[in-house]
This record gives sequence, C-alpha cells and structure tokens, in this order.
Amino acid sequence: MNPHPIEDHMVLMSQLYPAAYSQIIPQQEQVNLLELNFGSEHKLESERKDRLASELGLDPRQVAVWFQNRRARWKNKKLEEEYSTLKKLHDSTILEKCRLETEVLKLKEQLSEAEKEIQGLLERADRASSSNSPSSSQSMEAVDPPFLGEFGVEPYDDHVFYINGMDEWIYI
Repeated sequence: MNPHPIEDHMVLMSQLYPAAYSQIIPQQEQVNLLELNFGSEHKLESERKDRLASELGLDPRQVAVWFQNRRARWKNKKLEEEYSTLKKLHDSTILEKCRLETEVLKLKEQLSEAEKEIQGLLERADRASSSNSPSSSQSMEAVDPPFLGEFGVEPYDDHVFYINGMDEWIYI
C-alpha cells in the first residue's frame, strides 16, 4: 500500500492534464518545489527535468529556464559573498599597513635619537681623549673593569675604556 495516494493521484493528473494541474498547484508551491530540487542539485538531467515538469504541470522548457535563471542568481550571490569577504580582508590589510607604517616612522625617530646620542657620546669621548694634559679632569685611560675579572672574562685591549670624571664605560 502506498503511503502517499494523494500525491500519486496528483502526479497522474499532472501527466494527463498538465494545463489544469498547473492551475491546481499554486505558483508558490511550484517555486518551493523547484527550490527544493535546486537545493539538492543545481543542474537537471533530462529525465529529472521531465519528471519535475510533469509534477508541477509545467513545460520542461519552463523548468529548464527556471533552473538556468536560478543558477545565475546563485552564482551572483556567491560572487557578492566572495567580494564582501575579499573587501573585508582588503580593508583590514590596509589598516594593518597603516599601523605598520606608523610603527616604522616611530622606530625611525627612535633610531635617529639613538644615533644623535651615540654621536654625542663619541664627541665627548673625542674631547676627553684630545685633552691629554695632566690638569684635565676628564682624561681617558684603559682599565680592566673589575666585574669582568670576577666572571673570568678577559677584557679586550683597546676596546674597553673608562672616562674619568664622567663615570661611564665606553665599549668600542
């Protein structure tokens, strides 16, 4: 016994009286059934198209055109979604680029300040080494830093200097 005798009767009616059957099934139900079939497969084989047209009381060409139009709308929607995703990615990349450019500018400023500080230290070291008179309080002499010896590290000759009067170690 068939559990859906009414549906079987409707299929039979659609085959015998397609024009009358299309008036029996409301257009929204036709669209719902077409959408349901589109959801399972986006392209129709000839047999499936004919069967669906028969069930809906439509011409097979109408079903084929509906599927063609629906595929076009589906593709457009996918393209819009992909565009939206790419646009969001592009926008976030632009923001990250701006953030990185700002960071680079800050780092360049820090580098410039560090270079100025190094230049100032070198100039002070040059001034201190150029005044070799014993009366100068800023004479430069090479010394062994006591803490290096404690760790068993031998100082490099001519690389570690202590500037008297400035209380600074200069590593060259």
